[in-house]
Amino acid sequence: MSRVGRMPIAVPAGVTVTIAENNLVTVKGPKGTLERVLPREMEIKQEGSEIIVSRPNDLKKMKSLHGLTRTLINNMVVGVTEGYTKVLEINGVGYRANKSGNKLTMTLGYSHPVEMVDPEGVTATVDGNKITVSGIDKEKVGQYAAEIRDKKKPEPYKGKGIKYADEVIRRKVGKAGSK
Repeated sequence: MSRVGRMPIAVPAGVTVTIAENNLVTVKGPKGTLERVLPREMEIKQEGSEIIVSRPNDLKKMKSLHGLTRTLINNMVVGVTEGYTKVLEINGVGYRANKSGNKLTMTLGYSHPVEMVDPEGVTATVDGNKITVSGIDKEKVGQYAAEIRDKKKPEPYKGKGIKYADEVIRRKVGKAGSK
């Protein structure tokens, strides 16, 4: 049986979970509301302050969906209570970011400034050379952070570009100077 799927999801105080038909799960918490349609095959039950996900049979597809469904619901519960953040760092001479309203403007060594608008439910804040992306939906936060990083990926020689704060760039040695 799935080790992840078997674990019950603890629902903290102040969070309400409603399971409608066709496995439409709605999670309301202090930070907001998240809604998601989960695979129909999975059986989602609420017992007291816990949510239990069970699968109908042991087919490979059901085993895959079991852990996924449990993790998606858990991510929703964590999102409405604590929220998610991703921190990106900008490295490079003249590379910088500015925030005005919901528009993120970055100078990344191109002939033009790169502008990005925050998606709904996600906010980006700039503090020096750090960009912090935060929101309640883990998927949206990760996607927006990945899109920002994609504008100028870190290069291995000087380490210039946008990288995640916890990312390690494997550095390469440049050309050997001949005499």
